[in-house]
Amino acid sequence: MDQIMELLPVFIALIFTGIFAGILAGLLGVGGGIVIVPVLYFVFQGLGVDPATAMVVATGTSLATIIPTSISSIRAHHGKGNVDWDLLKSFAPFMVVGVLVGSYLVTIVTGHFFSALFGVMAVLVSANMLFRAKAKPLAESLPRGPGKGVIASLIGFFSVMVGIGGGTLGVPTLTAFNVAAHRAVGTAAAFGLLIALPGALMMLIQGQTPVNAPEYTFGLVNVPGLVAIVPLTVLFAPVGAKIGAKLDGAMLKKVFAVVLAITGVRMLIQVISALV
Repeated sequence: MDQIMELLPVFIALIFTGIFAGILAGLLGVGGGIVIVPVLYFVFQGLGVDPATAMVVATGTSLATIIPTSISSIRAHHGKGNVDWDLLKSFAPFMVVGVLVGSYLVTIVTGHFFSALFGVMAVLVSANMLFRAKAKPLAESLPRGPGKGVIASLIGFFSVMVGIGGGTLGVPTLTAFNVAAHRAVGTAAAFGLLIALPGALMMLIQGQTPVNAPEYTFGLVNVPGLVAIVPLTVLFAPVGAKIGAKLDGAMLKKVFAVVLAITGVRMLIQVISALV
């Protein structure tokens, strides 16, 4: 009974994380990882976990949650004809290589590095949402040959290291090379599975569970977090979508961008304070 009472705050915190992530994902059209990672990062710290451990466990857990949600998303986008399978096939081998390298680094490098990396990426993504929403494409099409491979590898490499799916980096990258927005979103949903599946498996099998990790963490994946977040994210995403349909989408994205920037800056300040 005492053990149940000790774990109760953990489950309550994780339940709210799932609800919050689901509503924001549906409301703002962002991938779960960009929401789940910072929320778990601060939730785990609230439970007494040190920041470095909180970040790597949040990263591994986030990747595991992305697997089922990305499969569901791929099916939905494929039904609408928005997945570019030829592009996906050409990206896949290079992206998986980037994911495997990035996943391995997560298992051996201090969590402060990934907190800093997520903070920087959060600020850059928020700036992109605020200032480049209507920007013209950088090029008429994706580069051929090695250039395409480099782009795919970098998307996989950076995404897996901070526990996010394909949308956060994939959509702005594809649209920058003149891929239609809906097709970019659908194809990036498939990127999410290529990133999350090998990434989560590497962190589950290769990752060494930190001494002060939350209860029932295996490798770098927290099972209670996974079980609590996945069904709630799936359940509440449509709720967020319905709310978003009634509100000003442009303003919502701006608000989220500001919140994301604040979160990123807060992470960076925490890392600097820990290292000074």
